[in-house]
Amino acid sequence: MAHGTASILPRAEHVTRSIPEVLAAEGASYSFEFFPPKDDAAEQALWEAIRRLEAVRPTFVSVTYGAGGSTQDRTVRVTGRISRETTLTPMAHLTCVGRSVAQLRQVVGEYADAGVRNVLALRGDPPGGPGSPWSAHPDGLDHADELVALVRSLGTFTVGVAAFPDRHPESPSLDHDADVLVRKADAGAEFAVSQFVFDADAWVRLRDRVVARGRDLPIIPGLMPVTNVRQVERMAQLSGTPLPGAVVERLEAVSGDPAAVREVGVQVATELAQRLLAEGAPGLHFYTMNRSTATLEVYANLGV
Repeated sequence: MAHGTASILPRAEHVTRSIPEVLAAEGASYSFEFFPPKDDAAEQALWEAIRRLEAVRPTFVSVTYGAGGSTQDRTVRVTGRISRETTLTPMAHLTCVGRSVAQLRQVVGEYADAGVRNVLALRGDPPGGPGSPWSAHPDGLDHADELVALVRSLGTFTVGVAAFPDRHPESPSLDHDADVLVRKADAGAEFAVSQFVFDADAWVRLRDRVVARGRDLPIIPGLMPVTNVRQVERMAQLSGTPLPGAVVERLEAVSGDPAAVREVGVQVATELAQRLLAEGAPGLHFYTMNRSTATLEVYANLGV
């Protein structure tokens, strides 16, 4: 753990509360994910989005790493700032990419010093980017379940993991994905957040496969309101998450009108959110792309 007195000082309950305990006590969760800014202007836009979303009192928020584990320092810094300067519950991201076990311990210590107690433990994208071969740091870890076990060994952390309803790009089958998720739970994971989904049936299938393996692991589906078709198509290609034909048709019908694309995107996200909640999803995790307006519109449409 990192040295210093910060980690032993009392922290506000909103910072340290356990995400799965909140899920059990309060019902459906609503959470938001951001990515770390690349410059001062982007950081200002990020904080404007955070402050707007703070007003709706989400269950938790998180800040990602960049592709290949980049922007780690900014991720740690922004997550710590959320812990200190807002009323939000932060969930810290941590990946195995390019880090030795000693370096991973140091990052966990930095999160602990900021009062963060919820960690999302990820293997992460290959250092060369999605689609390239995975290679672990020679003194690091090779799989997310190993990272889960490491974080759990370092203190009183609640650990979440990633889930892939539409199959991980490196996975041979959906059953293999469910087996991997169970191994993460065996290592100490207490909840999961899925890659963004556009098909509620994909989330249901993964949930049912995990339940059939004897695990009652909360899997929070990820949701991304479509405001830019090209951007979402690119992200879907990188992540392996397909766009359903019905969604593509609705977007293509208005592709020449950016405002209409945005309106349809919000409608699609609202319908998907309603279906997921009706199917028993423990909550919704919004990938905000550091924007707040579309996410807030979907949230308002749900009547929360």
